[in-house]
Amino acid sequence: MSREPTYKGGMPALLAQYEGRRDMFNYAPGEGLPPLDVDLAAMSTQIVPDPAEIAEETGPFRSSFHRKRFQLRQELMGLSELAYLNGMLIAHLRKRDWPDRAPALFQRLWAEHGAQLLRELDQRWLVSAITTFGDHGSNVTQRATGLSMTALFGMMKLYESERLYSGHAPDRPFTLDGKIREKLPLQMDSYSIVGGGLDVNLIARLWQEAEADPVIAPLAHHLLDLLIHDDRTLFRRLRTMRQRKERQTKSKAKAKSNIAPVPVDRLQLDADTLRWGLVSTIKAPLRMIARFAAHHLELGAHALHIYLDAPDAETAAYLSRHSKIHVTLCDDAYWQSSGRDRMEAHQMRQAFNATRCLRMVEGDLDWLGHIDVDEFILTDAPVAQKLASVGPACAMARIPPAEALANDTGEPQHFKLTHKQAGVKKSDLQEIYPTFGLHLYGGFLSHTTGKVFARTGIPDTRLGIHTLKHKGEDATNREKPDGFYLAHFHARSWDHFRAHMDFRQTKGSYRPRSDRPELGQAELLKFLSDEDGDDGLRAFFDEVCADTPELRQRLAARKMLIRHEFDFDASVQRVFGRVP
Repeated sequence: MSREPTYKGGMPALLAQYEGRRDMFNYAPGEGLPPLDVDLAAMSTQIVPDPAEIAEETGPFRSSFHRKRFQLRQELMGLSELAYLNGMLIAHLRKRDWPDRAPALFQRLWAEHGAQLLRELDQRWLVSAITTFGDHGSNVTQRATGLSMTALFGMMKLYESERLYSGHAPDRPFTLDGKIREKLPLQMDSYSIVGGGLDVNLIARLWQEAEADPVIAPLAHHLLDLLIHDDRTLFRRLRTMRQRKERQTKSKAKAKSNIAPVPVDRLQLDADTLRWGLVSTIKAPLRMIARFAAHHLELGAHALHIYLDAPDAETAAYLSRHSKIHVTLCDDAYWQSSGRDRMEAHQMRQAFNATRCLRMVEGDLDWLGHIDVDEFILTDAPVAQKLASVGPACAMARIPPAEALANDTGEPQHFKLTHKQAGVKKSDLQEIYPTFGLHLYGGFLSHTTGKVFARTGIPDTRLGIHTLKHKGEDATNREKPDGFYLAHFHARSWDHFRAHMDFRQTKGSYRPRSDRPELGQAELLKFLSDEDGDDGLRAFFDEVCADTPELRQRLAARKMLIRHEFDFDASVQRVFGRVP
């Protein structure tokens, strides 16, 4: 462990800085705190006026006491004089020295008028008051309670302030899958979300300790009550995480299968007779669509159903020349005939079109895959053979993604897998991506779930982006065939990555998500962009996305690298006769 102190100069310098702020107030003639026997009852009904309207209150200030008096009265204007007296006593008692009567007057103020102060003062002033009890309590209970709650609220302010830099609101709990296995400072074990009782023990003990003193008890109890009712604290976030963890555990323990029943006539299909196709809702240049179509037709697709999200007659005409390509223009007439308004989110339009297609092709195709235009099936055997190998009772085959490593040409040849696909420990991600690995889900920028092939002809099913739904829930009778991947050209070059950044941050895969680590790629990319602009983004891209020998070596050592050379133009030439 490093012996370099956090504060330059160590404890001596820290103490010197602390003491430097505690010089005693100075006074002009006639100034000072009221006497110990001041009539507090009278002050309880007197209201602090606007000091700016009183000539003797305004500057030039005669002393540090005068300056502080003006500041406090301006802040506490409209409250009772008791509130002002409390503030001035706290200010004095924080100094290195103070008038002899100050501690006793503070005690008397809270003993006789604590209830009124609790009603008038905001939480910041109440915390300052209990801190003062820690320094100037009249007994052990007051001092112990005050010091303990000072430490509690002080640390809360520090860690809650740091947490704001994550880009998440205080009421947003961390996700359960973002935890890393590391020791806490001072070799402490981490808190157990479900079984841990540190939070309860801490709050309950403070409550009970305060009960022994009638002066500090109302103040301490009031603050602790505010704490447990505030929905923006660590304690509330931990409670939410605990509830989620318990539901997750309970759900796993009582997991119910959701079998999408495969029709009897689909149970025995062999590779020679099985018919498969793809559906995709696409908004892309014709050249990209032609590559997508040609690649999969050469893999043996019996039909491609392409829904043009941005209708274009020239694109439709080019594609429709091939008998296995079925083009649908998603124009106003299409949406009107569908009985649905065009959905704003492109993900919703994709799922809607895919589901319509699934129902439409059940007499023509046995399997229908739902993928995007920048995704290309990679397989070590014919697709029909892979699908025929899926268990006869399985309704869905999942294709895991292989994310492209970017190069200057924009024609990737190397693709990476997630650590889970390769059976690698999550901690290895930090070795593969030393700076940014812990902020990447599986080491990927885009989806890690993959896409699906669904059997056709199953009642009550819908195709989603990443799953097959049966009666509204994910179908559980599914398999993942070996040697079957989806090459995802998510960021095939720096220019491509940068050009798509804004869209992906607002509508795509870089949006903040509740099921990703607190500082996931969405938050990380925004932070880098805000702090360092394109230089920060480029540093990220070079480590995580760029096809470098060093990254390939780290991936290959863990069996997380796939190599495949595409010759898209040749495929397009063979399938369509010309490259658009």
